[in-house]
Amino acid sequence: MKKLILVASVAVLLAASAFAQADLDKVLNLLDKKSESFKQVQTDFEWDQYQKVVDVTETQKGVMYFKRTGSDVDVAAVFTEPVARKLVFKKGEVKIYTFKTGEVESHDAGKNKKSFESFLALGFGGRGSDLKQNFDLRYKGTATVNGKPSYILELTPKTKEVKSMFPLITLWINQQTGMSEQQKLDQGEGDYRTAIYTNISVNPPALPSTAFDLKSK
Repeated sequence: MKKLILVASVAVLLAASAFAQADLDKVLNLLDKKSESFKQVQTDFEWDQYQKVVDVTETQKGVMYFKRTGSDVDVAAVFTEPVARKLVFKKGEVKIYTFKTGEVESHDAGKNKKSFESFLALGFGGRGSDLKQNFDLRYKGTATVNGKPSYILELTPKTKEVKSMFPLITLWINQQTGMSEQQKLDQGEGDYRTAIYTNISVNPPALPSTAFDLKSK
């Protein structure tokens, strides 16, 4: 009798695992498909950074741009609150410009370029196959975010550099557009950052001409 219960339990676990894998494959296939037609995206964002040790949440707001350039995805973020800054990721290099001081920070992704691209462009034109290459993935079901049905994925970075920043990342992917509606990036020790995206415009006719110009708002 105990053996039958054990066999039945194993069968249930295997079946659950198979269904989870099928659901994960469905989401990755969606991302691959949407990536094929992806050209550019414009979206408003709100990032909340929570620090547990001081129990403080800092909020950043602005607009982001994503654009397919050959096999790469360029990313730009214009921060309007609380400090006017701009981040641009192009050709494997991240640059951050602070408008008030004129200071420029540069970070070369180097051989980890694809990992950085996959990380910065999470849910915005990135391929499902790239996610699978750069992260260990788990399908966590569905939820309604911003009034839209979304898939939930958990990502564990494979590269030490990204994993040291964000040991666990959760994405809420719109079931229709394949775009990211919401993200949570755990930083360990109770710290995390959440990101909410609104007014997402997929493949608009044009982005602002200065969208990827580092020193232009």
